[in-house]
Amino acid sequence: MNLNKLLFLIGFFILSPVFQTKGQAPSGTSKRITISGYIKDQSNGEAIIGASIYLKGSHTGTTTNSYGFYSLTVPMISATIGFSCIGYETREIKTTYRRDNILDIELNPNSSELSEIVVTAKPGNDLNKAQMSTQTLQMSEIKKIPALLGEVDLLKAIQMLPGVESTSEGSSGFSVRGGGPDQNLILLDEATVYNASHLLGFFSIFNSDAIKDVTLYKGDIPANQGGRLSSLLDIHMREGNTKKFSGSGGIGIISSRLTLEGPIANENTSFILSGRRSYIDLFFPLSSDHNIKNDALYFYDLNLKVNHRFNDNNHLFISGYLGKDQFSNKNSDFGFGNKTFTVRWNHLFSKNVFANFSLIQSHYNYSLGSSEQEANGYNWNSSMNDLSFKSDFSHFISPSLTFRYGIQGTFHQIAPGAATGKGSASSFSQFYIPKEYNTESAAYLSAEQQFGDQFLLKYGLRYSLFQNIGKATVYHYDSQHNMTDSVSYASGTIYHSTAAPEPRIGMVYTLNPTSSVKASYSRTVQYIQLAQNSTSGNPLDIWFPASPNVKPQKADQYALGYFRELASHKANLSIEVYYKNMQNAIDFKDYATLLLNKQLEGELRFGKAYSYGSEFQFRFEEKKLSGWIAYTWSRSWKKIGEINDGKRYPSSYDRPNNISIILSYNLSKRVDISSNWIYTTGAPITVPVGRYQYMNNVLALYSGRNASRMPDYHRLDLSLNLKSKKNPNRKWSSEWNFSIYNVYGRKNAWAIDFIQDKDDPTKTYAEKTYLFTFIPAITYNFKF
Repeated sequence: MNLNKLLFLIGFFILSPVFQTKGQAPSGTSKRITISGYIKDQSNGEAIIGASIYLKGSHTGTTTNSYGFYSLTVPMISATIGFSCIGYETREIKTTYRRDNILDIELNPNSSELSEIVVTAKPGNDLNKAQMSTQTLQMSEIKKIPALLGEVDLLKAIQMLPGVESTSEGSSGFSVRGGGPDQNLILLDEATVYNASHLLGFFSIFNSDAIKDVTLYKGDIPANQGGRLSSLLDIHMREGNTKKFSGSGGIGIISSRLTLEGPIANENTSFILSGRRSYIDLFFPLSSDHNIKNDALYFYDLNLKVNHRFNDNNHLFISGYLGKDQFSNKNSDFGFGNKTFTVRWNHLFSKNVFANFSLIQSHYNYSLGSSEQEANGYNWNSSMNDLSFKSDFSHFISPSLTFRYGIQGTFHQIAPGAATGKGSASSFSQFYIPKEYNTESAAYLSAEQQFGDQFLLKYGLRYSLFQNIGKATVYHYDSQHNMTDSVSYASGTIYHSTAAPEPRIGMVYTLNPTSSVKASYSRTVQYIQLAQNSTSGNPLDIWFPASPNVKPQKADQYALGYFRELASHKANLSIEVYYKNMQNAIDFKDYATLLLNKQLEGELRFGKAYSYGSEFQFRFEEKKLSGWIAYTWSRSWKKIGEINDGKRYPSSYDRPNNISIILSYNLSKRVDISSNWIYTTGAPITVPVGRYQYMNNVLALYSGRNASRMPDYHRLDLSLNLKSKKNPNRKWSSEWNFSIYNVYGRKNAWAIDFIQDKDDPTKTYAEKTYLFTFIPAITYNFKF
């Protein structure tokens, strides 16, 4: 099916239900009313995302959006409406309304067996949702997973899901279905995070105490989001306790953290303030080594969120993040950090039209410098700054039809790098790469429509536009990638534009109350990408945009899945297969120069890429035992004419086999143990396979691109949580966490270098670098 036919079908489906329902009442009823409101946690007033609302005895239902809002149209008769969510007690309310009404609901958290709190075979269940290739994790799940040095890390948890893998040992970077880390869109309260790592990737920037939940879309990305090929990681910060003032925190080996939250004046306004800092550097002055007494080595982050409810129709959220890493000694100085700021206004135009307006800023910067006493002392700075506006609407037309539509725009300002001399002794001259200015905008329309009791269709179209703006110099290259000439454009001039339609469609067919089949297709387009030539990630990596020389990357992904609930709904099974085809894929020539290169585009090579695979996941939750088992088989290939003699080669993230086993067991009310075991095929590498002599020099002859592999990776982690005894007269509670990373001390390869023997230059030997073996940790957590 070509694109024009697909767009025609989408337009037909969008318009047909409007014409069909105009002026008609649903069969069997004379009048209907709309009940809407918010669903919140009874213990702290937090909005509950993804809660199910259903009309008892029917297949009519809906779910709450990312702000906890729902809208459900029901017959104007006495009826019972149910409200449920995993981890909460189900509530049922009998209605006798004769007109539209607001019904806000609070659900009580429940720690009892899953069978008591999950409503199955009801609309809004994951089994019946048209969304597929999606994983949602609550922080309560993530905190059970053993962590490196006791630092709970949501990105490390994401890496254990099917279809996802770590880019390297200990790194917070991740690859989804064979894509690169820069092909993942990471959002924190709608703000883009360009570098989500602390300590060069060993920890993520996300403080577990400040995060509510995280959802990963592995391909079936909603039409209201775009700009990346592989995935969307949507992270929501907590809103703060509206019931009472409270706090929590922890003291660990690497860092400590503290969170304060509570109402301001009354329950209509609340705040949360969460901070974290590492403190290795605080012990440097006590060292007997005078060389490190004045060194700095730390990271910190700060989360703040305030929300205020003006009335039933207006709600304001203001949230922000500030984080930084700093490394310095007498010879060098290195730092990088993120800032995000989001202002969101929720407004109800009517009981069935929900709108959200957002103003967002994202900023990432890094700096590198040397000592002022050096002859070539320098300072190097780079940054990326985004300013965005979004308006999103949800129109609940009927229980069987929901429209979502909106517009959004982003102004990108990229400063690739500027280096200047440092100190009077420096002979380093000023050098900089000119700033780049771009706009990225989009409009979208999507719908979710129920046909009968078994078939649900989700369809939509996103249309995106990317523009390059001067002041700029565009270089032209010949067929051999040699620069031939250049053209300069004045400030404010739009010198290049590119646009693309991005259709999305998905469906679910319910086979029976416990199983369904789903399918999806999506096209995504990426206009900015990362210049990097290693899988471990580097804070100095450079983002660069589409341009007259760089076409935007495009991906078409197809997926098919089978989903089933088992064991009286205490477990579920999912099996998915996918195929992803990418156009204008980017790689770099051998020995490419990426940093401070004004002609970076001349280092790029373009071609095709594709990946395919199957994903299996079995999740379960009993009273004592919970967790999941995931297995992924996948392949990821690239074919670029001027690389590897034009033959296809594995991408850097091609790892055919990936297994994760995550288990948590409650020994008692106070003691639980957790474990995870991970296995992946070794990462592809390019190795020397021979040698030759040229002008009395012995040179290595390398294999094809990524033709060999590192040794396979596997690791076992364990943790034990010991909670304090409950005392109703005490507001303070605590727990001790004891964890062991890499229990059996596996020396997993982080890098393999090939070194020429000093005594015999005709010989080369491989040298493996590994980071971690057996690492114990202890953390003290508390709440008040």
